Amino acid sequence: MAENQKAKEQTKGKNPGIEKLSQPEDSHIGKTIAVMSGKGGVGKSSVASLLAVALARAGFKVGLLDADITGPSIPKLFGLNGKAEVMNEKMIPPQSKLGIKIISLNLLLPNEDDPVIWRGPLIGGAVKQFWTDVVWGEIDYLVVDLPPGTGDSPLTVLQSLPLNGLVIVSSPQDLAIMVVKKAIKMARMMKVPILGLVENMSGLICPHCGKEIEIFGVSKADEVAAATGIKLLARLPLDPEMSKLGDDGKIEDYPVEVFEDINLIIDSATGETN
Repeated sequence: MAENQKAKEQTKGKNPGIEKLSQPEDSHIGKTIAVMSGKGGVGKSSVASLLAVALARAGFKVGLLDADITGPSIPKLFGLNGKAEVMNEKMIPPQSKLGIKIISLNLLLPNEDDPVIWRGPLIGGAVKQFWTDVVWGEIDYLVVDLPPGTGDSPLTVLQSLPLNGLVIVSSPQDLAIMVVKKAIKMARMMKVPILGLVENMSGLICPHCGKEIEIFGVSKADEVAAATGIKLLARLPLDPEMSKLGDDGKIEDYPVEVFEDINLIIDSATGETN
């Protein structure tokens, strides 16, 4: 019993047998940033897309990896209806209007509404293939849109991909915040740097009177950031215009100035993280 306890203590915080993936063949990825919520329905994919757009508009070469294998939505947001080409057993990611290279399982399915009924190991394998078997070329940033939860797929990304940082997405509801705190704890257990918090759906500006309506309650962004010791990157409003642009496949037309401090993310490799 004592020896077993000692062995557990020695391996605590380690991931035996799991190695970080090296740079993909014929590609060079500068920095990799994952977007995580832990909770579904908080607009994580929209935030990941807006982050990729903000980086592209800042002049960087950007890739966007949709790791939500069973619920992929990134191609829809960018209006990509074609299929990813496969050459020499490598996937060629389609590019958006701003030149963002995008890979998603929905770009490989016959129909975008076909379900993906896979067990965990297959899902984890697909995520790894999106890193190793995609011709990303030379890109400055790869943004990874994680699925909700703390299960196989997020675990695969946190363990296997060489992440420079993680952006946490929440919303004002206490229920969402409780689950998001689980994601924060998971990231710290995996020793992945947390760049900061984005509070999504943080109020609605009435189009008639200009008054802010707190549909999901009072913003708790400052409180959560202080309690968890991470930076607040942005508060994004619940904006019907963004929803419409996403439905129309025109997310790149949304003003990304809503990110209050994109430099905290751009400087992630050398900046202070938690």
